[in-house]
Amino acid sequence: MAGPTTAQRGARQQESSGPPPARRPRPPRPRTIAVLAVVLALLGAGGWVLYGSQWLRVEHVSVSGTRVLGPEQVREAADVPLGEPLVSVDTEAMESRLRQELPRIDEIDVVRSWPRGIGLEVTERTPVLVVEKGRKFVEVDEEGVRFATVSDAPKGVPLLELKPSRSRSASASLRRFGEPRLVREAVRVAGALPAAVARRTRTVEVRSFDDITLKLADGRTVAWGSGEKGAAKARTLTALMKAAPDARHFDVSVPTAPASSGS
Repeated sequence: MAGPTTAQRGARQQESSGPPPARRPRPPRPRTIAVLAVVLALLGAGGWVLYGSQWLRVEHVSVSGTRVLGPEQVREAADVPLGEPLVSVDTEAMESRLRQELPRIDEIDVVRSWPRGIGLEVTERTPVLVVEKGRKFVEVDEEGVRFATVSDAPKGVPLLELKPSRSRSASASLRRFGEPRLVREAVRVAGALPAAVARRTRTVEVRSFDDITLKLADGRTVAWGSGEKGAAKARTLTALMKAAPDARHFDVSVPTAPASSGS
């Protein structure tokens, strides 16, 4: 019996090399449909609980960490939207309002306290110096930020006196660095003082960038110089005061060549 002809073999090869027949998509199984329906229902219920129900809405605001500021003062500045869904409260906007309206605040953390509260965790600035202004006092923190004006100077905080001398070098220093830089330099000095000296310091007097003097409660004075080499000056001053307990004036502006005088 004769085999297939050449034309028949070519036709079969064309049929076998063509694209496979398309498969019809299978309809989703009933179990898959049920699972999807449950998931969608849960998502819808979750969204309703978070945004539509009365269960997770802001009802109270707690304040912690305040020392000078009053909790009610912080609540008022935060302007927390009571009755709003807790999930939609704009915590960043609250933080911005608090920093703007209460400069005494150094750090603020606004947290959601589930299920119905907002927590305002406050860290206040601490004054290291005060500047007399009229009959009031401006508090200055460790970064040189003037953050509050008070009627009474806080206890144990030295008074900053800016008294640029009339010398040519002092005038040049003031023009070069400006008052804000001189304030920061005074802050730098206050932060480097030995604890025992810091407690007795009543005034930090700034005449120029490198002419800063401390006035102690007992009338003694310390020529500190600039804020540079603060740690070395602190160690030198401590040793000098022990070596010359009756001295009235100490000079540590050059910590490797200290001096004391008076009795």
